[in-house]
Amino acid sequence: MGSVLGGLMLTACSTSAPHAVDGSGAEPRGGAVVIAADQEAGRAPVPAGPPPAAADPGPGQADQGAGQAGVRGSALIVAVDQASRQVLVLDGQAARESGPEAGSEVGPEADQLPVVWSWTADGDDRLADLEPARSWARPTEARDVVLDGEGSLLVTASGGLAALVDTATGTPIWATDLGSSVNPHSAELLPDGNVAVVASTAGWVRLYAASEGPRSTTYTEQELDGAHAVQWDEGAELLWVLGDDTLLALRVGGTPDIPSLTPERSVPLPEVGGHDLAPVSSAPGTFWVSTGDRLWRYDSHLDRFEAVGLGAEDSARGIKSVGSEPVTGRLLTITPDHAGSCSWCTSAVTFHHPDGTLALAGTELYKARWWTTPLPGPGPTNRPR
Repeated sequence: MGSVLGGLMLTACSTSAPHAVDGSGAEPRGGAVVIAADQEAGRAPVPAGPPPAAADPGPGQADQGAGQAGVRGSALIVAVDQASRQVLVLDGQAARESGPEAGSEVGPEADQLPVVWSWTADGDDRLADLEPARSWARPTEARDVVLDGEGSLLVTASGGLAALVDTATGTPIWATDLGSSVNPHSAELLPDGNVAVVASTAGWVRLYAASEGPRSTTYTEQELDGAHAVQWDEGAELLWVLGDDTLLALRVGGTPDIPSLTPERSVPLPEVGGHDLAPVSSAPGTFWVSTGDRLWRYDSHLDRFEAVGLGAEDSARGIKSVGSEPVTGRLLTITPDHAGSCSWCTSAVTFHHPDGTLALAGTELYKARWWTTPLPGPGPTNRPR
């Protein structure tokens, strides 16, 4: 079976003799299918050449310039920078034109980075009761979400903080301190305003009744070893949670003030080390899943994993975050460069199909995602300190 996603050819290969797309030689577990990025089913490999162009935006979906009121995320990226302890929304337009050997070289000072908006818990008196000097240490997640029709920011940090923030004002809508021993790794907003949080060290996903107030601590919990990522599937109305070796689908029940979680499907991963989970923008019910050595595409309708080749031999190893741009389908990944004091961080955002690099000297990025909601404007707000 072959399919095209944002210019990326995914081709199912035989499961009887799987091959590793990353050169590791390790075979995936179970009956997972391995995908070659340059080969269509039943045909000879496509000759090497420049990466295919991204799909053209549809009518009314052309990119808008960054740093303006109402700018949309087709040119914007949100990243968590553990060096500055900030969430940075970056102008990624320059990287859209750059090749793998290029990039947007910038200096280490914050004002030299292509930042159009930023947020930090540090120094915010509205979060003083949650001790952000401790709880905001090593931010692990930042994603833009929509609450009651307005853009919001959802964040977590290894220090224990989980928060939902109004991007127009920087005001925390809901926040809690989970403690420094559980390692909150990601969060997701549900349609009723409640927030799901996963903690990798504690090994659970909690659904907090965030809709009930700014410091609501009511939650329901489901255990999952190595819980690293969480994603709401609107079409199936399921909460998907990624663990070390399992992808778990949960049915949300109860009421907004007293929610419940019921396991509905448990899917073994094709290899251990589950880390990130993100929707494939062009295929509802299909997800990007990163593990220790590979990037996978999981189709929940077919209940099948397909490994995705990204070109370079080691480009799919250790991916911390992944996502496809909603308009073009262009893929973005964050992979540690094992340089500097943060061995799990990097100072560059990597793009695939077409390839590109956004180098951000002086940063220690843990995750980055496409920013898809309008930003307040005009001009930068809440700039880095």
